[in-house]
Amino acid sequence: MRRQRRRTHLIYIALLILAMCGIGYYYGSHQPVWDEINKGLDLVGGIHIVLEAEDPEVSDQAMNSAVEVIRRRVDGLGVTEPEIMREGTRRIVVNLPGVRDPEEAMEIIGRTARLEFTDEDGNVLLTGEHLREAGAMFQTTDIGTQEPIVTLEFDAEGTRLLADATQKHLGERIIIMLDDEEVQAPVVRSAITDGRPIIEGYENLQEAQEIAVILNSGALPVDLEPLRPQFVSATLGEAAVQQSWQAAIIGVAAVVALMVAFYRVPGGWAVLALGLYVILVLVALYAIDATLTLPGIAGIILSIGMAVDANVIIFERIKEEVRGGATPRAAIDSGFRTALRTIVDANVTTLIAAGVLYWLATGPIRGFAVTLSLGIIVSMFTAMVITRFALIQLAGAGLIREGSAFFGTRGGRRDG
Repeated sequence: MRRQRRRTHLIYIALLILAMCGIGYYYGSHQPVWDEINKGLDLVGGIHIVLEAEDPEVSDQAMNSAVEVIRRRVDGLGVTEPEIMREGTRRIVVNLPGVRDPEEAMEIIGRTARLEFTDEDGNVLLTGEHLREAGAMFQTTDIGTQEPIVTLEFDAEGTRLLADATQKHLGERIIIMLDDEEVQAPVVRSAITDGRPIIEGYENLQEAQEIAVILNSGALPVDLEPLRPQFVSATLGEAAVQQSWQAAIIGVAAVVALMVAFYRVPGGWAVLALGLYVILVLVALYAIDATLTLPGIAGIILSIGMAVDANVIIFERIKEEVRGGATPRAAIDSGFRTALRTIVDANVTTLIAAGVLYWLATGPIRGFAVTLSLGIIVSMFTAMVITRFALIQLAGAGLIREGSAFFGTRGGRRDG
């Protein structure tokens, strides 16, 4: 009867850890969490664009402003973890993970976006300099159909200029120009005094949204010429991921063998906690909408080693307590308590280094700092909570009774 109860406790603990792994692996959807995590250009491919200023005497200020305009446009596209940086004095490099169409990307990123309202003689009445916000929506036409439009909202000065222009040109056409191309030339039926004109004539809402994104980002301060817009294959990234998985399998197998050989039963439970640790790190990356790159994978692998290190420190403390004559349950409590400060000190110093790296670095190196930091935090949780819970339950069920059988050492007295 007592043996049956012990086996029941053991099954409960294993099922709990496995259930947490299963729930975490399919966190938030019916797809594995690995498939749901955003991945960088080196893992999934995307668009690589090089833009060069046409003016050979372009200033640093103009180029820096162009970078910010392009960044706002890319943010409007919803691209995750883009890379936008200057190269030399006249070039800007743009990497867009997951984007498949270079022409579509260039249509949004590379357009100058000069918005002008002119009269029929070509005189400029109003420019995009006074534009406050642009949006895209459907408008119901006179015959009841839905038509995509771009809505504009001007600031106070733009509203005044638009009102004056439409009042002066009643019954005439005002031409709306975007990048020196005529977009629309409506006849003015009444003065527009609220500063909210609309632009019609789009085939679908997506086209209208793209124009709104371009207008919201502002006009590029320099003319940029695309040199090498191209699609980047993820073949190299896929090969690197496969190699990482192979390395991870070999490394985990070695860790399992060493942990079980040196620490026996607690080593086996530490391995289960390590599996849960990997799932929790992936769930955390998905939850914060992070983008995983090859350096990020390196950060995860490094933090796995640190997670094992925390368990080694704890088990060595437990072995010391057992050699001193403590019962297994007392040794577990004391071992975790004495190991806590060492683990916290070691992890805090690494977290500080990761924080500095995140603050000073950019792009994929920041991804490395993020995954390393998450890994450290999660490893402390799994070591101090999950592993501790499992060992205490085993001791309470009477499954831990002799130091030599449990801790891989001799000298513990029997508990109960």
